[in-house]
Amino acid sequence: MEFRHSSVLLWKTIESLNIHPDGIYVDGTLGGGGHSFQILQRLQTGRLIGIDRDEAAIAAATKRLRIFEEKITVVRDNFCHIKPILKELGIGGVNGIVLDLGVSSYQLDTPERGFSYQHDAKLDMRMDRRQELTAGDIVNTYPEAELFRIIREYGEDRFAQNIAKHIVRARQEAAITTTFQLNEIIKAAIPAKVRATGGHPSKRTFQAIRIECNRELEILKEAVEDMIDVLLPGGRLCIITFHSLEDRIVKTVFRQRENPCVCPPDFPTCVCGKVSVGKVITKKPILPEEREMEENPRSKSAKLRIFEKRG
Repeated sequence: MEFRHSSVLLWKTIESLNIHPDGIYVDGTLGGGGHSFQILQRLQTGRLIGIDRDEAAIAAATKRLRIFEEKITVVRDNFCHIKPILKELGIGGVNGIVLDLGVSSYQLDTPERGFSYQHDAKLDMRMDRRQELTAGDIVNTYPEAELFRIIREYGEDRFAQNIAKHIVRARQEAAITTTFQLNEIIKAAIPAKVRATGGHPSKRTFQAIRIECNRELEILKEAVEDMIDVLLPGGRLCIITFHSLEDRIVKTVFRQRENPCVCPPDFPTCVCGKVSVGKVITKKPILPEEREMEENPRSKSAKLRIFEKRG
């Protein structure tokens, strides 16, 4: 299957990066190369580092961006390793970074990847198929209390406790190996009245398992901190989130790096010594316009936040 992915908030992100023709930029979630293509078109002597952990994304982006091969370095890795990646490439700082978090359209629409509740496939959900842990491992080996925690926290599902209970009960009979098996278990755990009006019953649980499988929230805070650290003065970090917990982490880190002082508010002057490293450009997140949401329904929950390093 061809790697297809519509880059959400594309033009607003590109505009917000303030691209310099001779600058160095990082696309930490290369995907199908949508953001990277637009960045590369605006570079003359500059350079782009494209990072992704999905081998299908690496292959597709390399093919799509081959006309820019002198300006781009593609790295198969996790964006959370941005510091060692840049160090290995001999890069001391960058002018801009873009992160487009979440799962790609390609990953959702490729049945054998096991991301989607819409296709019957083996429970996988690994963004990097070199890792051992799969969604199937989580569903079949995690204790009930841990399943409850991730479905409640990452899926924000009010029926998390009942879903976890049904999963554990079902796997005692036989291993849960496919997406449709899991669908039926989740369906049985949610009241019929709710299923009739609340969208697909599996959506939140599948999201939670995917986030756990790929450590998406676990790595995010430190990664955002590291990305701010590697920005050059005036450089910008643009992050697109699709989940309230992702957005909260990004918002919190941005705010803390803008105003890190921990002195009591009644102190006349700061004595903690913590200094602001930049400013939050987006006091409120930038949202997709109506037209984009109509053309790409997956963009509806997207939020773009921007941080600028102090000059």
